[in-house]
Amino acid sequence: MKRPGFYQGVIVAFLLSLLGSAFFTVLTPVVSSHWALKVVITLLALAYLLYILSTTPSRNGKVTTLAIWLTITGVCWYWSPHLLIYTLIHMSIIWLARSLYYYQSALSALADLGLNGLSLVAALWAMTHTHSLFLSLWCFFLVQALFVAIPKSLKRSNTALSSTLDDKSDMFERAHRSAQAALRRLT
Repeated sequence: MKRPGFYQGVIVAFLLSLLGSAFFTVLTPVVSSHWALKVVITLLALAYLLYILSTTPSRNGKVTTLAIWLTITGVCWYWSPHLLIYTLIHMSIIWLARSLYYYQSALSALADLGLNGLSLVAALWAMTHTHSLFLSLWCFFLVQALFVAIPKSLKRSNTALSSTLDDKSDMFERAHRSAQAALRRLT
C-alpha cells in the first residue's frame, strides 16, 4: 500500500473530530467530563493507530504494536495520570508507531516529534480560544495530517552519491573495454 496523502489525512481528521466530539457529548451525562475525555482520547488514539497501521506498507509488527498500545493503555487506566500526561502518552505511542513504520532516519522521526508537539499546541490553542472539543480535535488531527510531508529520510544521502559514482565508473569500464576490443580488431 502506498503512503497516505494529505487529503486522506484531512478526511480522517474530520471524521475523528466528529466522532470524538459526538462520543464526548454522549458520555458526558453518564460519567464525569474527565472520564469522558479519557474515553474519547483512548478511542481516538486507537482509531488513529489503526489508521496508521492500515496505511503502512509494512506487514510486520502490527499485532505487536496493538498489544503494546493495549498494555500501555491498561496501565494508564490503572495508574490514572493527569489528563495532559495521559494525552502525551497516547501521542507518544502514535509518534513511535509512525516513526517505526514510515521513517528511516532519526531526523525524520524528530521532525515527526516536532509535528506532534505542534499539533498539541494547536489543539490547546483551539480549546482555550473556542472551548470547542470538535475544533480542538480538528486542529490536532489536521496538523497530524501533515506527517505525509516529512520525507522517509532527512539524512544526507551518501549512498545516492556513491551509486552515481559507481554507475559512472561502470560506464567508463564498459567504454574502456569496448575501445580496447575495437583496437584489437583493427590490429
